[in-house]
Amino acid sequence: MTPRTVEREFDVVVIGAGAVGENVADRVIQGGLTAVVVEAGLVGGECSYWACMPSKALLRPGTALHGAQTVPGAEEAVTRTLDVAAVLRRRDYMTSNWQDDGQVKWLEDTGIELVRGHGRLTGVREVEVAGLDGNTYQLNARHAVVLATGSTPNQPPIDGLAGLKVWGTREATSAKEIPERLAVVGGGVAGTELAQAFARLGADVTLVARSGLLRTFPAEAGRLVTAGLRADGVEVRLNTATESIRENADGTFTLTLHDRTAGEKRTVTASKVLVSTGRHPTLERLGLESVGLGAQDGEPLRLDTDSTGLVHGAAGDEPWLYAVGDAAGKNYFTHQGKYEARATGDAIAARAKGELEGAPAPWSRYAQTASQHAVPSVVFTDPEVAAVGRTLEQARTDGYNASSVDLPIQVAGSSLHSEHYEGWAQLVVDEDRRVLLGATFAGPDVGELLHAATIAVVGEVPLDRLWHAVPSYPTISEVWLRLLEKYGL
Repeated sequence: MTPRTVEREFDVVVIGAGAVGENVADRVIQGGLTAVVVEAGLVGGECSYWACMPSKALLRPGTALHGAQTVPGAEEAVTRTLDVAAVLRRRDYMTSNWQDDGQVKWLEDTGIELVRGHGRLTGVREVEVAGLDGNTYQLNARHAVVLATGSTPNQPPIDGLAGLKVWGTREATSAKEIPERLAVVGGGVAGTELAQAFARLGADVTLVARSGLLRTFPAEAGRLVTAGLRADGVEVRLNTATESIRENADGTFTLTLHDRTAGEKRTVTASKVLVSTGRHPTLERLGLESVGLGAQDGEPLRLDTDSTGLVHGAAGDEPWLYAVGDAAGKNYFTHQGKYEARATGDAIAARAKGELEGAPAPWSRYAQTASQHAVPSVVFTDPEVAAVGRTLEQARTDGYNASSVDLPIQVAGSSLHSEHYEGWAQLVVDEDRRVLLGATFAGPDVGELLHAATIAVVGEVPLDRLWHAVPSYPTISEVWLRLLEKYGL
């Protein structure tokens, strides 16, 4: 069939059909507008197929097994190790075997059109799509174009890395077999989670971190996770730089490391190397220069967005270009991106109807206020780390008169949970208003404590009132009472 050019017009054009793009489109449809999403890969995006879902599917069996092994009575009944083939089968099931039929049907049922291909801006409210079917699609947006293009892994400046077939997180979470020896470069969330997952699945794992593990969290949380990894046999090398990576004749890799604490150089040989050193917004080849938003002086392009996701500086007389989720470069969490998408979709629909002019009020349905004050996150290692809002250092940097109260998690619920339970908790308090600015919990299964903390931070619940929220006995939530008592209530 001869390729052709197809012209279409919609109220809203969304580039990117991951979880964030889907949510934007859904909200504008609910607002009475028409929407199309443009996607060159799988509908559902990174989280569904290569990040959140498969990584947690790889982690959960090991955590469940270890949990049983820490409770007398259950411990004696557990006599087997993980069934690797069964774990991988369940991972495949959780990713729908990397087929997006169900996600596509959801789009259809919701009334969202799909154009498969690579989209780029060609002018104000204009998107050109190089269709995977060979056709070119000229899409015009009556009201808005939304960039929901996600993020791309960083390529660290390691000698010899360029051109090597090492793993990124995609390759690790979709692996068909467990390598004998795995080297993980990076001590962030993905690196620590996957190091533990593969160690529990039978790999000999070395994790290399330039500083400490999970350095955006309080140091005590990172210490507990480091201890957990080492208990699983992971060789954790902290304050260590990866200077070079070389592929050997037998297909293995040799990493040259510089231990900055000891001042020594060492080598590690691995069957596979996973490089996980952060991500950056995927904004390349989107035609942003056509609307006055090209990168300046060789610096990476970053978009300046307001509380509705509206991009500042785009050409045009009326607001029309938005960026949400990882593409906005503020918070790299699926749940927070979906929250931003809902606010952005509602704002677009309201502006189209003349119901919203200028900036919305903070904490209104159109404003992404929580992205500034109350971003929750969970690291699904064993032990877990769960945090929301600001750390003490962040609060003071932001100008708050802040204090913290912290203590080990030693309550009846933790003693019942498992033998030798080790955990830690911290609250960050705005002393001027006596409300919470942040909270961090570290320990087995603390992720389930997080939403209570998120509500307290978002709701700015006064500590005097929070003291009346009585935790059930005997649960790990009793740590809330102990923290407030230590604070002086």
